[in-house]
Amino acid sequence: MNEQQKKPFWREPMMWLVIALPLASVVAGVILVGLAARDASDSVGDVVTRTAQIQVADLSPDARARDLRLTAIVRIDEGYVEVLPVTGSFDRGKPLRLVMRHPTLAASDLEIRAEPGDNGWRADVDVGTEHDWKLEVMPEGMPWRLQGRLPAGQRAAHVKPALSGKQE
Repeated sequence: MNEQQKKPFWREPMMWLVIALPLASVVAGVILVGLAARDASDSVGDVVTRTAQIQVADLSPDARARDLRLTAIVRIDEGYVEVLPVTGSFDRGKPLRLVMRHPTLAASDLEIRAEPGDNGWRADVDVGTEHDWKLEVMPEGMPWRLQGRLPAGQRAAHVKPALSGKQE
């Protein structure tokens, strides 16, 4: 007998490829399925309906904000959050809702009621800046809505209508 026939199969490098590659694929697939199933949160707060294979969301608050030409600045400081109007005519006598959505964890989302003040609206709340925030500013009843993103480490963000351009 020659030396090739005396070697057990586990000593053959080609056999390790035949066994290890499919095994690694199965393990990676199980890990990916586990990660996907663990956190099924969705950071989109819009109510989305489905008609046939088309998903539909109500964009009328965004269109209304665009038509009113509303924009604002959301500013975070130690112990408070401010919404400062930039363009458009806001109703300065009514409170605003500020929704701060964590980009991945729905349990970390914040909904803040900002009361009218001298320069805009203000809420006494401590908000961290260690991660990004998706911002939505709207009055009660949501006749219009402004949206923006506050990157990690920044203390201010510009919020504007999600729709741009003129309505045709």
